[in-house]
Amino acid sequence: MNAFKTLGWLLGAALAAATPAQAQTYPNKPVTLMVPYPAGGLSDIIARKVNVALAAELKQPVIIENLGGAGGAIAAQKVLNAPADGYYIFQGSPNELILAPLALKAIKYKPEDFRMVQEIAQAPIAISARKDFPPNNAKELVAYARKVAKEGKPVSYASVGTGSLYHLMGEDMARKMDTTMLHVPYKGGGPILTDLLGGQIDMFITPYGAPHVAMEKEGKIKFVVALSEKPQRLMPQVRSVDEAPELKHFYYTIGSGYYVKKGTPEPIVEALHRALTKVMFDPDFRSTMVAMGQEVGEPLRLEEATRVYADEVKRYQGIAKTINLQAQ
Repeated sequence: MNAFKTLGWLLGAALAAATPAQAQTYPNKPVTLMVPYPAGGLSDIIARKVNVALAAELKQPVIIENLGGAGGAIAAQKVLNAPADGYYIFQGSPNELILAPLALKAIKYKPEDFRMVQEIAQAPIAISARKDFPPNNAKELVAYARKVAKEGKPVSYASVGTGSLYHLMGEDMARKMDTTMLHVPYKGGGPILTDLLGGQIDMFITPYGAPHVAMEKEGKIKFVVALSEKPQRLMPQVRSVDEAPELKHFYYTIGSGYYVKKGTPEPIVEALHRALTKVMFDPDFRSTMVAMGQEVGEPLRLEEATRVYADEVKRYQGIAKTINLQAQ
């Protein structure tokens, strides 16, 4: 064997050996959990419960980094800019990874640049509003939205960014109601809630939790309709969107998933998958999620997580096409 062949063989062997060695020591330093929205929103609340249990499983600190902007794309890109070594975990949803690239020309990544490791929970979605918003159910919402639009004062609705699921839902809802609404994008749920409490915006189509329900009970905000067929667990008094024929079957939930950069070594992905799966059975985590209105389902196997993510890509790209979403 000549010197060049010998050198090539040694380099190949070294690279082949590197991944198992890397995985055997993973993690040997703190792990960052990237949250693509500012502190104070539902995503941040979930992360601050997950990171405690995940740190216990990984036996390393799990540090939360909040980075809002561009529909979550700034945080997603930062994860992609880091090495594919499992030290940056992205807590996300179709919003940031599937829809944001369709909505913003500046975003260059694709959904396939990420890999789903585990889905941690599903969140119910409802329409919340400023406390003095006139409609109290789906029928009243349709009539009111049409009325004020004709008067040149369309209903305003907030989202966590142009191209986010909640933006698409608002546009689709306006289309189904045969009217127009004013989209107001924000960097995250925390700032939206501040303006909703202050009456600066009319509505927010959103996942919600116990803190939002408490605000509703205190009369600080109101829930107009539940985007589900049956009453939702935390607010059974809120009526279904089905009551308005125009909005029948306008049902939505959204999952919180954990993703890594494509190309992360399989042993590291498997280690993260095991740890996140154990987190889902942590009693404190489960009780907190249930209290917040989240639905914690059965953990996904790795191959199931891959299939679920692929199905989500098809579904949400289809919704974007339906409303003719144009990249800006």
